[in-house]
Amino acid sequence: MRESARRGIGIARGWAKGSIAMEQARTFVCRACSTPIPLQHKFCGRCGAPVPLEHQTAKTMFFGQLQSPGRAKIVVVRGDGVEGMSYQLVADSHTVGRAGHIAFADDPFVAPNHAELFYRGNTLVVRDLGSKNGVYARQREQVELRAGDHLIAGDEVFRFELLGAPANGPDPDGTFFSSTPSKSSSFRLVQALEGGGDGTAVSSRDSGITVGREGCDFNLPADPFLSTQHFRVAEVNGRYLLSDLGSRNGTYLRIRDEMELKHGDYLFVGRTLVRIEITG
Repeated sequence: MRESARRGIGIARGWAKGSIAMEQARTFVCRACSTPIPLQHKFCGRCGAPVPLEHQTAKTMFFGQLQSPGRAKIVVVRGDGVEGMSYQLVADSHTVGRAGHIAFADDPFVAPNHAELFYRGNTLVVRDLGSKNGVYARQREQVELRAGDHLIAGDEVFRFELLGAPANGPDPDGTFFSSTPSKSSSFRLVQALEGGGDGTAVSSRDSGITVGREGCDFNLPADPFLSTQHFRVAEVNGRYLLSDLGSRNGTYLRIRDEMELKHGDYLFVGRTLVRIEITG
């Protein structure tokens, strides 16, 4: 026989062996008589033994992380709402930071170990790890502010401060300092600038401050990410309440220690915006 013919027969035999191996992979071996049974059959054709139910309904699973998803994941949100990387939260605890389990290495406003995402029972919780710039959560509803709270709207960071009674008393001889008359204010909002300095400060008028691009008590027309009327802080019965005014980009409050998260929550970690998705 010519050599080329031998090679052809060898290739054909090899293909046939491969076909047999592939066919065997689609069968179940009878536990009673060791006869191969096609998976779609319910009984052995030789001895009549039934095929176990789990083999009758067996399906091929995709090999990868989707085989064992976490109970939640975070999705990085880029400009114009475009989604970036997503991270499955498979372990009980994940550190977020420039050098954490979830690393935002290109964000200089993120600390090496910035925050922790962990499960408390079936609830996902975020905890600030003492980071310099904190973790900010988008507010779904009205929330009460405390002195020293920080919030983000558009590109602006604000600090909420309470004000004491005016200290414009007379000198010992009874003379008052000559100054512009002012209305009584109980609180103010101060821009917190990069580098730690303070920018514009606006004190409350008629028990509240509205912030936005125009037509507000505190106007910032150069910020394209602010809505025309973005948010309001108002004093109500001695409480100071923050309300988003239906802004497009939301209003974010710095969490004080930790916060339980829900599906659809948004967080700022440094300058990185992420969305929480509960998948489990």
